[in-house]
Amino acid sequence: MDTGSGEERGGGIAWGTPAARWTLAATVLGSGMAFLDSTVVNVALPVIQDDLGTGVAGLQWIANGYMVTLSALILLGGSLADRFGRVRMFSLGVAWFALASALCTVAPTLELLVAGRVLQGVGGALLTPGSLAVLQAGFRKEDRAQAVGAWSGLTGVAAAVGPFLGGWLVDIGSWRLIFLINLPLAAAVLLIARRHLPESRDAGAPARMDYAGALLAVVALAGITYALIEAGAGAVPPVAVAVSGAVGAAALAAFAAVEARSASPMLPLGVFRSARFTAANLVTVLMYGALGPLLFLLVLYLQEAAGYTALEAGAASLPITVLMLLLSGRSGRLAERIGPRAQMTAGPLLVGVGMLLLSRLTPEAGYVTGVLPGVLVVGLGLSAAVAPLTATALSSAPERHAGVASGVNNTVARAAQLIGVAAVPAAAGVSGAAGIEGGFAAAMLIVAAVSVGGGVLAFVLLRERAQRVEPHKGLFCGVSGPPMEPREPATETGEGGPSGRGEG
Repeated sequence: MDTGSGEERGGGIAWGTPAARWTLAATVLGSGMAFLDSTVVNVALPVIQDDLGTGVAGLQWIANGYMVTLSALILLGGSLADRFGRVRMFSLGVAWFALASALCTVAPTLELLVAGRVLQGVGGALLTPGSLAVLQAGFRKEDRAQAVGAWSGLTGVAAAVGPFLGGWLVDIGSWRLIFLINLPLAAAVLLIARRHLPESRDAGAPARMDYAGALLAVVALAGITYALIEAGAGAVPPVAVAVSGAVGAAALAAFAAVEARSASPMLPLGVFRSARFTAANLVTVLMYGALGPLLFLLVLYLQEAAGYTALEAGAASLPITVLMLLLSGRSGRLAERIGPRAQMTAGPLLVGVGMLLLSRLTPEAGYVTGVLPGVLVVGLGLSAAVAPLTATALSSAPERHAGVASGVNNTVARAAQLIGVAAVPAAAGVSGAAGIEGGFAAAMLIVAAVSVGGGVLAFVLLRERAQRVEPHKGLFCGVSGPPMEPREPATETGEGGPSGRGEG
C-alpha cells in the first residue's frame, strides 16, 4: 500500500506530508462515525418511539444495545489490533459498523433496530481502539503529539456537530437518515485505508486472545441490563427479571475468575492492586453513571414534555461539549501542578449541582432560564474532572500497564453509562406510570446524588498528590468516556510496547 512521501527517519510518517493528511483523515472520519452515532441517536429517540410504537424501555434498549457490546469488547478489540494488524482491524471495524448501520436504516421493527445497534457496538469495539493506534503507530515519534492533538480536536468537533446534524436530519426527513450517513463516511475511510495507511502490529502480542472473557463480559452486561430495564417496564414476569439478573451476576463472577487465571487476560486484575487506580475508577463509575441517564433523559424531556424540535433538543446540551473542548486541556495542566484531588472533588459536585438545577425544569420554562444554567454547570464540572481523572488512572497503574489502564478507565465509563441508563428511569418511574414528564425531576435528583457521591469519594480516597504525568496533548471531549492515552506503539520488528487502545 502507498504510504506517500511521509516516511522519513525512524520509519514513521512526518507531519505536514500527504501521508500525514491521509492518515489523519481516515482516523478522524472513522472515529467521527462513532462520535456522531453516540450523539445523534439520542436526539432521534422520541421520533423512533412514535414511529415504531415503543415505550421508554424500548428506547433504553436502542441506546444500550450499542453500549453492551462496545463496553464488553473494546479491550479485546485493542488486543486483536495489536495481534492481527491495526489497520486491518480498524478497517474491519469500519466495514462492520457500516453494515450494521445499514441494518438500522431499514429496520422495520424495534427488535431489528436493537439487533443493528448491538452489531454496531461490535464494529465500534474494533474501530474505536484502532483509530488512535493507527495514528500512534504510523507517525514518527516527534510528530505523534501533534497528530494526536489534531485528531482530538477534530473528533471533538464531530461530537459538537452531532446533535445539530442529527436534529436537522430528523426534522427534515426521517430518523433513518442518522444511520444512513455512516455509509458514505465508511466508504471514504475504507478507500483511504486501503491505499494510504501503513500496517503495524505488535510482534510480542500473545498468540491466544481472551475470547472467553469477552463472551462472559457480554453476557454479564446484557443480563444485568435486561433485568434493570424490564424491572422498570413491568412487561415481563418477575421470574424472568430475576433469572436475567442472576445470569448476569454469575457471568460477572465467572469473568473475574477467568481474568484472574488467564495467561493473557483482557483485563489484568493486578492493576486494581493500586488503591489510587481503584479509587479513580470508582469515581469514574459514579460520575459517568450519572451523566449517561442525564444525556438520555434530557432530550426525551425537551421533546416530549417541553415541545422542542429534534434540532433544538440536540443543541440544548451543546454547551457541555464546547466547555470541555475549551477548558479540559487547561484543567489537565492545573491538576499536574496541584494534584487531582481538588478538581476530582469539585468536578462531580458541580455536575451534581447542575443536575439539581435541571430537576426544577418545567415544560413552560424557557431555554435560557430553565435549561442553560444547569447545562453550563454540568459542563464546568466535567471540564474540571475528566482530565485529572484520566491522568490519575494512568499514573496510578504500573508503567507496563499504562495502555491497559487507559482502556479500563474508558471501558468503566461506558459500562457505568450503560447501567445508569438502564437503572435510573426505572428507579424514577420514567419507565412506568409517571412517564418522562412525571419522572424527570426524580431522575435528576437520583443522578445528582450519584455524582455528588463521586466527589465525596474522591475527597476521601485521594489524599496524596498523584505521580507527575505528562498532560494530555490537544483538545478532547470526554462526554462518552474519558480520553485515552496511547503508549509507544510496537511494530512488526517488536520494538516498543503495546499501543494504547481507544479514543478520546
